[in-house]
Amino acid sequence: MNAFEADDRLARDSEMLTKIGLCELRLMNDARWPWLVLVPQRVDVCEIFELTPLDQTMLTFEINLVADALKRATGATKINVGALGNIVRQLHVHIIARNEGDPNWPGPVWGFGSAEAWDADNKAAFTAKLLEHLGS
Repeated sequence: MNAFEADDRLARDSEMLTKIGLCELRLMNDARWPWLVLVPQRVDVCEIFELTPLDQTMLTFEINLVADALKRATGATKINVGALGNIVRQLHVHIIARNEGDPNWPGPVWGFGSAEAWDADNKAAFTAKLLEHLGS
């Protein structure tokens, strides 16, 4: 039996913040947007419909939980949720806080410009605020 591991690209491009239940919650290494990724801890799953019905329900619950916490932590105008997987096949769901005037608004974040590293203090403050809202 294979143990769950985040895809190499996800592991390289993001940092795990916590495990919620079904999913790892990861922060993308790009400070231009508060950009989170949920990765269901299931081996060899590429599509939502490949999850069991219970796991599908848990994924929906965790998406809503994280989206709400992100909205409260950032006050964002819009929360974008997407599961594309065209490059990284492992099932993962992006949850991104967007605001009018942010880089490439209202266009997509994917493929726009170059990632900007998080300042350590800003990253720590954002993470603490997000996790506080996630727990409340």
